[in-house]
Order: sequence, then structure tokens, then C-alpha cells
Amino acid sequence: MASWRDVAESAPELAQRVQATFDAHRHKTLATIRQDGSPRISGIEATFADGELWFGSMADSRKTIDLRRDPRLALHSTSEDPPEDASAWGGDAKLSGRAIEVTDPARLKALGGDGSGNLFRVEITEVVLTRVGDPPDHLVIELWREGEGLRQVTRR
Repeated sequence: MASWRDVAESAPELAQRVQATFDAHRHKTLATIRQDGSPRISGIEATFADGELWFGSMADSRKTIDLRRDPRLALHSTSEDPPEDASAWGGDAKLSGRAIEVTDPARLKALGGDGSGNLFRVEITEVVLTRVGDPPDHLVIELWREGEGLRQVTRR
């Protein structure tokens, strides 16, 4: 699985735009898988540091229990409504991967943890940036997948 650093080295322009989109707002949406296989959506804060993507969770929250059972996840940036000139919209970003729980006390402290919650590092399998094209009559979807690299798809 890829770290955020791996994505940034493989597709630096995409990684820069995706990170800026995620960093534009504090809150993101995390999807995990419930015990019965249905999706669970949760609000979350995530951060990029040391070439990795990290997020925390309250101690033994439902999302933590989900991720311990099945580490697959999807993370979506907050989206703005496109402005009148839709081609000026930066788009939205999403990624998929697996959550790795971090229990190393030194790492927890380095990332500002106080031991009262859970910390996860994301191993990334897919990164997507979707935006309106120019002219604004189509979508441009930039997609990076582990082992495949970057490609772009246009949808009308």
C-alpha cells in the first residue's frame, strides 16, 4: 500500500491539488464498513504530516471498532458549491485505502495525541480529484491508483 509520500512522488501536481482541497476545510467525511457490511459515514478531521495521512478518533468509537474489524475506508473532502463560473471550482477530492492503527507512544506524542483516543495512518490505494472542465460542459476526473499511476477521464 502507498503512503501519501508515494502518491506525491508519483503524481506531484495531483497530490498538491488534492492536499490543498482536503486542507481547505477542517472537517471531512469518512466511510467505514459496519459489522453487517453496510456503510457508516462519520465526520472526521485528517491531516497530512511526515509524508503520511493521519486521523484520530475518540477512544473506541464506532468508526474505530469498524476499522479494527475491517480497515477499508474512503475519505471525502468537504465540497464547495461551484461558483457562477463553474470552471473556477477547484473540485472535490476523495481517496480510498486502509487504516493502520498507531499505538506507538512516541508517534502519538509527536502528532499531538494525549492518549485519550485512537490514531490511524492511511495506506492509500486510490486518489481522485473531480473538477469542472473548461469550458464548463464536462467533468475532469484525475485518478491515481496504486500500481497504475495517474490517468485522466472526461465525462460529459
